[in-house]
Amino acid sequence: MLLVVLAVAAVWAAFVGYGPAQLDGPALGESIENRSPALTAVAVVVTTVGNTAAMAVLAVLVGAFCWWRGRRADAVLAVVAMATASLVFTTIKNVLDRPRPPVADRLVTVGNESLPSGHATMSIVVIGTIVVLAWRFLAVRGRAVLVVLGAAWVGSVGATRVYLGVHWFSDVIAGWLVGAAWLAVCATVWSRWRARQA
Repeated sequence: MLLVVLAVAAVWAAFVGYGPAQLDGPALGESIENRSPALTAVAVVVTTVGNTAAMAVLAVLVGAFCWWRGRRADAVLAVVAMATASLVFTTIKNVLDRPRPPVADRLVTVGNESLPSGHATMSIVVIGTIVVLAWRFLAVRGRAVLVVLGAAWVGSVGATRVYLGVHWFSDVIAGWLVGAAWLAVCATVWSRWRARQA
């Protein structure tokens, strides 16, 4: 419930210009100043591998693997969490219709609204789902490694969106929180479903 409240607050703050939104201009300016051909090449690769389509494919592959292993509830979580997360962030984008940073500052082409970042939302939902599904099969060290790697990837994907000039800083923060909140909702339903099956 706390994550849902934080997600709503982050989206509202970004939309009206409070909180993290006050760092939007400075964050974009800093990114532009630190651009280089090498960094840009890396950012483009990361943002492409972490885009919503790639994350959707990853979720389907995870779901297919779980289904093949006879883990039906896990398969449903992987696919449904991804699909509904896409619906959630797309709906918010369409309702709020927040403009992206100026075209002159963008290094890649984008075509929809800015708030929240779909890359940030989908990466945390899909990678977070993988962490949730793998959790009970790992020892403490394995869990720690998985969480660190997952957080690093999600953070990197979000950072590229600001670096490439296609999202405001507050779009990414809102996307992470929307994704985390939606993952928590889906994981709660999944956990109760598994408990009933047991």
